[in-house]
Amino acid sequence: MRRVDCVLWLTTAALAVIAAEPSRPRGIGPEHAKFYESPDIFNCISNPSVTLSPSQINDDYCDCPDGSDEPGTSACSYLSDLSPSYASDLSSDNASRSIALPGFYCKNKGHQPGYVPFLSVNDGVCDYELCCDGSDEWAQVGGLKCENKCNEIGKAWRKQDEQRRKSMGVAGQKRKDLVAEAGRLRKQVEDRIQTLNTEIQGSVLKVKSLETALADAERQERGKVVRSTGKGSKIGTLVQMAKDRIEELRESLVEIRGQRDEASARLAELEHLLTTFKAEYNPNFNDEGVKRAVRDWEEYAAREKSSIGDAAHDRDLDEISKPDSETGVIKWSDWEEKEESDVDVLYKIEEYLPTAVRGWVDQKLRDFRLLLIENGILAASSEPGSESKYLTDARDALRAAQEGESKLRNELTGHQDDLKKDYGAEDVFRALKGRCISKDSGEYSYELCWLDKTTQKSKKGGSHTGMGNFVRIDSITVDDDLPPDGKGLGSGVRVALRYENGQHCWNGPNRSTLVVLACAEQDEVWKITEEEKCVYRMEVGTPAVCDVPGNGKGKAGGPKDEL
Repeated sequence: MRRVDCVLWLTTAALAVIAAEPSRPRGIGPEHAKFYESPDIFNCISNPSVTLSPSQINDDYCDCPDGSDEPGTSACSYLSDLSPSYASDLSSDNASRSIALPGFYCKNKGHQPGYVPFLSVNDGVCDYELCCDGSDEWAQVGGLKCENKCNEIGKAWRKQDEQRRKSMGVAGQKRKDLVAEAGRLRKQVEDRIQTLNTEIQGSVLKVKSLETALADAERQERGKVVRSTGKGSKIGTLVQMAKDRIEELRESLVEIRGQRDEASARLAELEHLLTTFKAEYNPNFNDEGVKRAVRDWEEYAAREKSSIGDAAHDRDLDEISKPDSETGVIKWSDWEEKEESDVDVLYKIEEYLPTAVRGWVDQKLRDFRLLLIENGILAASSEPGSESKYLTDARDALRAAQEGESKLRNELTGHQDDLKKDYGAEDVFRALKGRCISKDSGEYSYELCWLDKTTQKSKKGGSHTGMGNFVRIDSITVDDDLPPDGKGLGSGVRVALRYENGQHCWNGPNRSTLVVLACAEQDEVWKITEEEKCVYRMEVGTPAVCDVPGNGKGKAGGPKDEL
């Protein structure tokens, strides 16, 4: 008996709660309930001057210009700004004919409430994705009865949502790691800039020092006294030139003789082939080309041949080809013995002076000679190829120092420009620069390299197609539904990367790619589309844009139960 009383009490309480809940017409959501509270009169939402009786609500006849009197039927689903006027609208010239309500409201108890387009109300299809409680098919057209599946759909959705939230938590942590990595990389660049500035300062001082050293070396080189190189200087030079020339002619003779012997061997081989051809060809074969070739060979063979060298001639060539050191025809050593010149005697005078005096005298003589050269009284030594090793080393050292300074300055400019580049919020894309991700789609594979390029690769091999080179970071507004797994753009402002000036498209523009980013646990290409000819769009997930203002997922609120 006590159990029965308890049941009766609970039933009475439930009825009291239901009675206390303000009633709403079918298809009306909580946000629009205030327009339907009056039990005596109803004013069209967008056109309050149009008044109706509450009995005209959901009577399957469109009375309001904005369709607000039919929230639970499809009677006003045809409305638009271009809809014609009708009887109840004649007194309102400026009446709004845009539908006032977002759709048929489904409570979806146990899941998320939502709106179904008015065209879908009682259309004979169970729209469980938007109306899991089946209330949009309340008329059961054709005997169709849509079961309430909100419990199972809501349970599955909450499980996915929990996984997605965990994934977003991991993604948020990964973004923090990327920001930390980007900060570390930026600090490396800043430290390198400081180091380069110090190295450049040292390099500038080194270059100035080497420029001074080179100037001194050139001054000393202009004032040096050139010693004689042989007997009488001019005779020694002439003897050396004659020796070099004879050696050059001898080597040329050996080379030409070798070429002659090779040509003679090839000629003998060719004559043998033609002789064999003449002896073996068929004279009855009527080929004018062959007959003409045989006649020409016979004429050639009948000519008197000049001898291309005999044994005696070859012996003479062998003798001429021998080096002078073997033949003894010219004894170059007799002409290469050195004799002291006037300059040599002048140098020997210093040998008789004390060491201290000798250095002083030598320096004064050099300074005096340089003074005469610089004032145009004495000609500087200008023998070709006579530059000293000291001067050559000084010039090479200066050149190497200048090249090193130029490399340091170029590297410094590159790092300074890098710090000015836009790497996104908190420099996060600096940590991703150069990394690549790809996705297979049909017969192609598409690759995205962060802040570098996008590429289309054929799976059948062949060359790759450049779809664009990175230009800048941008932002765009999107309005997409977010799939249950969270791999989508959602709605709102999204970070975008623009890649332009790709490979030229035949009979079209240069290829370009717009990469739209959304928060995800890992870098992943979700979707690739060609919006127009050679203009591509990639939808990509990455932790780099998680928790970025204006880059939330959107359309992803938690489950709401309506009792």
